[in-house]
Amino acid sequence: MTDTTELPSPPRAADRPLPGWAAPAALAAILLLATGLYGWALGSLGWGNSYYSAAVKSMGQSWTNFLFGAYDPAGVITVDKPPAALWPQVLSTKIFGMRGWALILPQVAEGVATVFLLHRAVRLWAGEAAGLLAALVLTLTPITVAINRDNNPDTLLVLTLVAAAYALTRALRTGSGRAALRWLCGAGLLIGLGFLTKMLAAWMVIPAFAAAWLVGARGPWPGRLARLPAAGGVLAVSSLWWVAMVALWPGDRPYIGGSTDGSAWDLVIGYNGLGRILGGSGGGLGGFSISFGGAAGLGRLFNDQVGGQISWLLPLCGVALALAVAVAVLRRRGVTMPGEPLAAAGWVLWGAWLVICGLVYATQQGIFHPYYTTQLAPAIAAVTAGFATTLARAHRAGARWALPLGAGAVAVTAAWAYAVIERVPSWNGWLAWPVATAGVAAIVLLLLSAGRRRLLPAALGVAILAVLSAPAAWAISVPGSTSVMGGANPTAGPPAMPFGLGGGGGRGPGGFRLPEGMRLPPGVKLPEGFPGGNGGMPPRFPGGGAELTSDQRKILDYAVENSGSARIKLAAEGGSMAASPFILNSDATVIGMGGFIGIDDAPTVQQLKDWTSSGHLRFVLGSGGGGVGAMMGGTSAGRSQWIKENCTEVPAAAYGGRPTSTAPGSPTTDGLTMGGLMMGDTTLYDCAAKH
Repeated sequence: MTDTTELPSPPRAADRPLPGWAAPAALAAILLLATGLYGWALGSLGWGNSYYSAAVKSMGQSWTNFLFGAYDPAGVITVDKPPAALWPQVLSTKIFGMRGWALILPQVAEGVATVFLLHRAVRLWAGEAAGLLAALVLTLTPITVAINRDNNPDTLLVLTLVAAAYALTRALRTGSGRAALRWLCGAGLLIGLGFLTKMLAAWMVIPAFAAAWLVGARGPWPGRLARLPAAGGVLAVSSLWWVAMVALWPGDRPYIGGSTDGSAWDLVIGYNGLGRILGGSGGGLGGFSISFGGAAGLGRLFNDQVGGQISWLLPLCGVALALAVAVAVLRRRGVTMPGEPLAAAGWVLWGAWLVICGLVYATQQGIFHPYYTTQLAPAIAAVTAGFATTLARAHRAGARWALPLGAGAVAVTAAWAYAVIERVPSWNGWLAWPVATAGVAAIVLLLLSAGRRRLLPAALGVAILAVLSAPAAWAISVPGSTSVMGGANPTAGPPAMPFGLGGGGGRGPGGFRLPEGMRLPPGVKLPEGFPGGNGGMPPRFPGGGAELTSDQRKILDYAVENSGSARIKLAAEGGSMAASPFILNSDATVIGMGGFIGIDDAPTVQQLKDWTSSGHLRFVLGSGGGGVGAMMGGTSAGRSQWIKENCTEVPAAAYGGRPTSTAPGSPTTDGLTMGGLMMGDTTLYDCAAKH
């Protein structure tokens, strides 16, 4: 099954029994399917994740905003990620205008490009049929469909890593000369681009890439080792130039959102680094660990929140990797296995990728969303395709164990699919029995094919149907569904997918939990679905949450009309959920104080003093309860206190609004106002009246 000395062999005639036009036609059909799934009805998706959408609009207003990834038009604070994923979206909106579909169009193109490059990489390793199967599996991965229809950074992250895998595979096939070194350095460059997309999430695959190079490269070991530092240098430069630029920038620049001190390096090692793994003070929201995918542990990838998104083929991959290891050990002991083996480098690359990233996402204690697991999808697809190819080659070579092993893998995979479907029988529960029937039929046909080879094509077709029909149904459902948190947490499957907060598990209704130690401000009540509420489903967050209510429009118009020459027309407490509607639906300079949820130290109290005293800012949309920031304490609580002590409340009658944001018609989350947990009762303050 593996060979530690040979490079990936080119596709053989035996691997391509179909006419020459069949493979390109099949690939074209898969790419067309991917385009349809990822791009269907883009205009219905709204603004996607309004946090990133607002940043895209702000980034398009100046080169400094573009370079740093500024969230607000004034460039006060950045998003909590590097800006690479947003750069294509900015360019798209410059071409097509600031529209929701223009934000997501680059994501669709990136997703389709990932499918194409995965086909190319796996084809170099395991042949044309394997490349096509890997492309199909990736296309039909439910969480990948969901994230490619959103504007979160993960789509570009996966593209850069798959492109890097293709470059590494080319390096292995090229030999030991300069061309191989160029391809190897290209892989480092592309991983660096992934770092500029989602920081240390991209670096998780580095051990897999390094091990694959050492196992599969030509030449003596000293030569293989000597080339790694060059690729590592390219990787370091391409990853860290933005971090260095932030540190060395000579003038004013935005505060780096998500950091504790405004530096990019703190973001790397804290919020987007070790904090994601360890949780606690380094990586929650103000020290709290938040999970939207259940409790951390080895079972997370199979639980109610995550299982239907990514786990469908994990049982099969477990069988495949166990077989790869067993056969590699036997070959080292001199035992020859039947069939042409696939190169060990490919198994090391894709297998280590899957194991490392899977373990990290399963056990990380910090912030976790199910859509992170889309990073596992290319590895799952490649391992699945490699396993099928290995069994086919072994069977052709007369190995009696090949088809029974394939039948066993189909059995455990179909059984797991049946179990996942039965978790929510009210949502496409009818699919359970067709999956079970196809699984049984595939097992019987595979076993019969051992003596009747003419049955093998039918057996393989039914086996593919058995293992892919369930994830395909979830994937196809995505274009017409709405997840619980819209663009902030895109998911596939049942539209009311429950989620957990604070590592409480979140299994079923009522799974949304406040982290231990968080206290609600006075007057804010928990909605149905929270512990202590009245039961019911978890709260729904509108997709994007980015439309201005009539009261918000009145507040903005009043602030703009009465701000005079003030550079900042309105500053909003409550983070991005409070400020994004104003940024997206107006051309006024509006800032969201405190970053994503309002806890970052930007602007500082001193900046507020300077802005209000110099006339750069007059109006602040504050929250009576202080919002999340007040619950967690810190600098955001200081801002709220300063506003109350130094600014004057503007009566709602002055701008023709209602007394509070809890009035009928304001945006709610099933009983909890957007201004409740996130902001508290919103109040417009005039910070010039007392100066």
